[in-house]
Amino acid sequence: MRKLAMTLLFVLSFTTIAAAQQSKIFTDDLTTYNQALDLYQEDQYLASQRLFEKVMEVSKDEVVKGNAAYYIANCAVRLNQRNADYLVERFVEQYPTSTKKNSAIIDVADYYFNNANYRKAAIWYQKVAVETLSRKQINRYYFNTGYTLVQSRKYDEAKSFFNRVSDDKEYGSKAKYYLGYIAYEGDELQEASDLFDEVGASPETDEKLSYYQADLNYKLGRFDKAIELAKTQLPKSNRKEQSELNRIIGQSLFNQEKYQEALPYLIEYKGVRGRWNNNDYYQLGYAYYKQGDFEKAVETFNKIIDGVNATAQNAYYHLGQSYIKLNRNEDALNAFKKAHEMGLDDQISKDAAYNYAKLSYENGNPYQSVPAVILQYLEAYPDSDKSQEMNALLIDSYFSSKNYQEALKLLEDGRIKGNEEVYGKVALFYGLNLFTAGAYKDALTNLNKAIDYISDAELKKRALFWKAESRYELNDFEGASDNFKKVQAINTPIEEDDLLNYDMGYAQFKLKKYDEAIKSFTAYSQQASAKTNTLRLNDAYLRIGDANFVTKNYWPGMEAYNKAIEMNGFNADYAAFQKAISYGFVQRNERKIEDLEEFITKFRTSSYRDDVLYELGNTYINTNQTAQGVITYDQLIKEYPKSGYTSQAMMRKGLQLYNEGKLEVSLTVFKQVAEKYAGTPQAVQAISSARQVYIDQGRTNDYAVWVRGLDGVEVTDNELDDTAYESAEQPFIQGDMKGTVRELTKYLQQFPNGKYALKAHFYLAQAQFSQDKKLESIVHYDYVISKERSEFTEQALARLSEIHLETKDYVKAIPVLKQLEQLADFPQNVIYAQSNLMKVYYETEIYREAVTYANKVLSDSSIENNVRSDAEIIIARSSWKQGDEAAAKAGYEKVAKTATGSLAAEAIYYQAYFENKEGKHEAVITTVNGLSKNYGGYKLWSAKGLVLMAQSYHALNQTLNATTILDAVVANFKQYPDVVATAQNELSKIKTEAAKTNSSVIPTSQN
Repeated sequence: MRKLAMTLLFVLSFTTIAAAQQSKIFTDDLTTYNQALDLYQEDQYLASQRLFEKVMEVSKDEVVKGNAAYYIANCAVRLNQRNADYLVERFVEQYPTSTKKNSAIIDVADYYFNNANYRKAAIWYQKVAVETLSRKQINRYYFNTGYTLVQSRKYDEAKSFFNRVSDDKEYGSKAKYYLGYIAYEGDELQEASDLFDEVGASPETDEKLSYYQADLNYKLGRFDKAIELAKTQLPKSNRKEQSELNRIIGQSLFNQEKYQEALPYLIEYKGVRGRWNNNDYYQLGYAYYKQGDFEKAVETFNKIIDGVNATAQNAYYHLGQSYIKLNRNEDALNAFKKAHEMGLDDQISKDAAYNYAKLSYENGNPYQSVPAVILQYLEAYPDSDKSQEMNALLIDSYFSSKNYQEALKLLEDGRIKGNEEVYGKVALFYGLNLFTAGAYKDALTNLNKAIDYISDAELKKRALFWKAESRYELNDFEGASDNFKKVQAINTPIEEDDLLNYDMGYAQFKLKKYDEAIKSFTAYSQQASAKTNTLRLNDAYLRIGDANFVTKNYWPGMEAYNKAIEMNGFNADYAAFQKAISYGFVQRNERKIEDLEEFITKFRTSSYRDDVLYELGNTYINTNQTAQGVITYDQLIKEYPKSGYTSQAMMRKGLQLYNEGKLEVSLTVFKQVAEKYAGTPQAVQAISSARQVYIDQGRTNDYAVWVRGLDGVEVTDNELDDTAYESAEQPFIQGDMKGTVRELTKYLQQFPNGKYALKAHFYLAQAQFSQDKKLESIVHYDYVISKERSEFTEQALARLSEIHLETKDYVKAIPVLKQLEQLADFPQNVIYAQSNLMKVYYETEIYREAVTYANKVLSDSSIENNVRSDAEIIIARSSWKQGDEAAAKAGYEKVAKTATGSLAAEAIYYQAYFENKEGKHEAVITTVNGLSKNYGGYKLWSAKGLVLMAQSYHALNQTLNATTILDAVVANFKQYPDVVATAQNELSKIKTEAAKTNSSVIPTSQN
């Protein structure tokens, strides 16, 4: 027993010692644990975390380690460490039986919630085991979870959580507040109002109740209550809330029609995230409108873009009214157009349509013809009390719009009944426009319509006059003369009476009725109007001189030429030449020589110098001054080697030398003519004359050798050649063009190098041209111009250039036109060549040459206005194409002074372009309005001008006008895709910019 007792004692002692040692270790761990816990409770999370980590390292107690792991994770959460969530999840996984497992999750969720990290809080609340929570914890859990869902805008999910604590003493008021907020956001206004009323006062966590109640009362139409609540809340709100409260007060007062009181509050509203919407702009703009501040109203209404509701329609309508109050009727047009097209409110649509139609009549319409706009109104509102007024405007609009073509279509589209007189007038003015544009056949068609329908004597006479002019331009001189006589028989005076005698004189002159032409031109020269138009008077004197010259009345002719010379106008050189020649016909050769010699000295650059030299040489020879004659021929041959008179002068020189017995010298001259001018009458004569020289010299064999070496001469068939050509020429002489083609073709097949080949080719070409076989004639005209200059060269060049221009074969046209310019004796052909060269060079993008030739054309003071306009437009366009905008601007300014029709529209567009570039935006708007009003029929320039106008409106912050115009361009001008693309691009820019301040605007790229 003793031994046993001792053994037990030993065991007990050992156990006591071991326990003591364990107790010490546990006590040390506990001390560290408690120190860490103290630091945690003092919010010393990092120090606490480190001590808990030491406890984890040394402690053997799973409970202690579990608690330490919990606090380590908890500290990580509070320290926002990257691995915080991982540490919490690891704790839950490693210590599933820990009493702190549920509190770990709820504590983390509450921590994130209390620190407003609602996204993370929501994640952890989802992990909470609700059944483990106490009643106090569970109510907090329901409220907090609902709140995190509200923050995530998951309102439907949040409602179920708030409903569970809506009667709780601690959370009930707050829960009802947020249930009210959810109803408010869902536009369940009455429910929201009832819940907010139950709350009574704002929850401690949110001071917005008064704001929401104010907004709810505004939305429920309780404006007095809304104003009261908002004004109460205003002083204690932050900047954002103040903005919203100002909106509530301002819009409540607006709805009570207290516009003056509303204005300061509406102005103070800052928008949502700095952006207003269309309704905000409408209310402010309308308040300005009601106060008579139309400038501010215009500025504000113009910020309404993309509106498609009744509010927007109302805004556009009142914007139009504001513009009218400011006497800006052109701007009002766009606003009324927009208001009418929306068609949401019938009365506004009708009033807007009336204003749109009336303004279109008064100021023009860039989108469609004014008659069409008025007709649309009359058809849409047939019972309107404005119908009588609109009918009157409709009739007048056909003329004020100047878009005669579309007006005619409208009248002919089953609507002519009762408007015959109007129809006739429109046809007249359309015919005049077409005549100005050079479309003479179409002009004639419309002038005939005018004559058929017009009863007014003055207008009928005008139609007859321009019908005569059209026939003249179409080379129907007989028809022109007949119509001029009908005009003359009408006693009613018209403006065109000033031109009647002059133009009738030309028709008679073309018909070779020279006596009648003299009377008409003389009558014109005695008119007062002739004295003011010196260019036309000078021309009349020339034609009187020519008519007398042709009829061999030389003294009266010289008197007329003298008057032209005294005026020192264009063609004074021609008058001087004709006068000198006339002296020869009245046997005054001394005076003739004197005048021709004076001409050589006075007119050194005249195109008639070669004519004068040839005539002077002939006169010297005819008056036995042979030496002087030969000298003069030599001067002509030297100065003008390509003149049509050169071969003739050489022949006359050769004949004179032959007559003087200088056979060898004359033979040399005859050979030169025969070889250089093969195929011409002069060559035939030269061969014959050379033959006589060889016979005189007894060298007939030498003649045979020489003549066989010549082109175009077949000696053995000479007589047959003469006979064949004489026969082939007969149909041409008789005017039988079909027979001419047949017979001359046969001749050229038989004698391709015959003596008459040149003449045959020319007459054959002329016959084919007259039968509209122009392409077939080219080869024959080419043959003529390939030879040395002859009497046919100039005509052949003119015809050939006409064919190449008609087929747009500019590569071939250019050398022919250049040759015509150099060789032409007739000034008209020089102008023709130069004016077409400038056009061809422009079409082929050789702009420098185009400008060069345009300046040549302009240097001739006798050119018509339409030719002058063509030259000026070529200079302007070429300068533009070369990037020389300064020169282009100057060019278009010149064009605008004289141009009509399409050219005028183009010039006005570029005026607007340069004004826009210079920032003269008000001027751009005025210019484009003028373009639309006066030249609306030229759609391309109208469309391009409207884009410029829109840009200027945008620059002036009149965005509605800008977008309305651009929308209209996109909708109405699809035939010009480049212009539409530019308009769409501008529209996109404007909307992208506007979207920064207007939440109602969707940028085009997002549409």
